[in-house]
Amino acid sequence: MTDAPLISLYQELILEHYRNPRNKGELAEHTAEAHVANPICGDQVTVWIRLDGDRIEEITFDGDGCAISQASVSMMTVLVKGRDRSEAIGLADLFTDMMHGSEEASSDRSLGDLRALQGVSKFPVRIRCALLAFDALRDVLGSGLEADPTGG
Repeated sequence: MTDAPLISLYQELILEHYRNPRNKGELAEHTAEAHVANPICGDQVTVWIRLDGDRIEEITFDGDGCAISQASVSMMTVLVKGRDRSEAIGLADLFTDMMHGSEEASSDRSLGDLRALQGVSKFPVRIRCALLAFDALRDVLGSGLEADPTGG
């Protein structure tokens, strides 16, 4: 059996989020915001968040960049909205593991649409594009975690 239909479906999902991003636009009444950029390629993302206690009540973004970075942030906002801070950071860690080639993380259904980006892990130069959204999420949630300066 070939993986071609699955790969094609994943590519379409990525393009759908890129062309029709979810939760795009500045959040007027936000608790915090974070801006991250990839100086190598110029991709950038700003994330705004409104917390209700520890729960992500609302999350939006704006940004410019490649289909991978912009689809990733769109998918991320959908996934973490309504979750608490620790759940969101756990999903960020899981996604990072998937980007570093973890088969276990790649098969974890809790990543939702983000699993469509698992093929990016085969292209080290593009991993940073996919992780940009989660760098912003970590920053906006104040987790103190820093991005890997080597690109992953």
